[in-house]
Amino acid sequence: MDWDRLSDYLKAEIDGFRGPISARAFDDGQSNPTYKLTTPSGRYVLRKQPPGALLKGAHAVDREFRVQLALSGGGVPVAQVLHLCENTHVIGTKFYVMEFAEGRIFWDPALPDLTTDERGQVYDEMNRVLAAIHNVDLNATGLDSFGKSGDYFGRQLRLWTRQYHTAEGENIPAMVPLIAWLEDHLPEDDGQTTLVHGDYRIDNLMFEPDRFRIRAVFDWELSTLGHPLADLAYQIMQRSMGRDWHLRGLDGLDTDAMGIPSEDAYVAAYCQRRGITALEHWTFAKVFAFFRFAAICHGVGARAMAGNNASPDALKVGAMARPLAEMGLKLTD
Repeated sequence: MDWDRLSDYLKAEIDGFRGPISARAFDDGQSNPTYKLTTPSGRYVLRKQPPGALLKGAHAVDREFRVQLALSGGGVPVAQVLHLCENTHVIGTKFYVMEFAEGRIFWDPALPDLTTDERGQVYDEMNRVLAAIHNVDLNATGLDSFGKSGDYFGRQLRLWTRQYHTAEGENIPAMVPLIAWLEDHLPEDDGQTTLVHGDYRIDNLMFEPDRFRIRAVFDWELSTLGHPLADLAYQIMQRSMGRDWHLRGLDGLDTDAMGIPSEDAYVAAYCQRRGITALEHWTFAKVFAFFRFAAICHGVGARAMAGNNASPDALKVGAMARPLAEMGLKLTD
C-alpha cells in the first residue's frame, strides 16, 4: 500500500492525526488484513478488505465499523472506531481505522498460565459479555436495521450452504449429510432476534492488562441480527475442538479440575443473565455451529489455495473444515 498517500488522507479525516506511518501487519486473523499503524500522533489499527474477488457479503468492514460505533459507550466493550473509508481508490479496498487498545489476548482457551480461580473468572467474564451482546437494545442503538428479523437459522443455513458450494476448496463428504440433517430438523422460528457477534470466542476478546475484565470485543465482521443460541453454541463448540488444532480447543482436558465451568454450568449462568429458563432446540444449535464454522474454514482454505489469504496460517484453518463437519455430523446420531 501507499502509506504516504494513506497518511495524507487520514490527516484530513481524523482529528489530530499526523504522519508519517510505520505499519506492521498482524499475522493473526484469517479474513480481513489488519495493521498496527505507529505515527507521531499515536498508535492506530487499520482493518481492510483483502484484495481480489470477494464472495458476496463477505469481508464487510463497513458493517464492523457500524456495529462498533453503535455500541461505543454502552454495555458491550468495543474499541473506539475513528474513520470508515468506502472509497476503494485510497488503498485499493474499503477500510476503517480504530484506536489501538492495550490489553491481554488469550489465544489458548485452556488458559495454561492462569490459576484455577483465574480461569473461572475469565470464563465468567466471557459469559457476562456474551449475555450483554444479546441484551443490547436494538432500537436505542440504531441497530434495529442491522439485519433481517426472523428465520435466522434458515437464512444462515442457506447462506453458508451456498458459500460452501461456491468456494473452490476441498470436497468434504460429511457436509452433504450434515446439510441434509439441518434442513430436515430446521426448527420453526421462535421470534427471538438479538444482536449476534458471529465469531465470539476467547481469542477475539481483549482483557484489561491488570484484571480479568474484557476491554474490547473484536472481529465483528459476521455480526448481524439473529438468534442468540447461535453465538452460545459457537462458543460451546470450542470445547470439542482438538488441542492440536490451529485454533485450539479443550478436548481431552479435565476442565472441572482446571476451574473451567462445564457446558451445563456455563449455559445455566448465561440463562440466568438473560432471564431465560430453558433452551429449546439446543442440539440443533450445536450441530449448526459445527456446520457454519466448517463452511467458514473451508472458505478460508479456498482463498489460501487461490493465493488470496490474509494470514500465512490460512491453510491450517482450512484444514479444520473436515473434522468440524465430521464432529457436527456425529452430534446428529
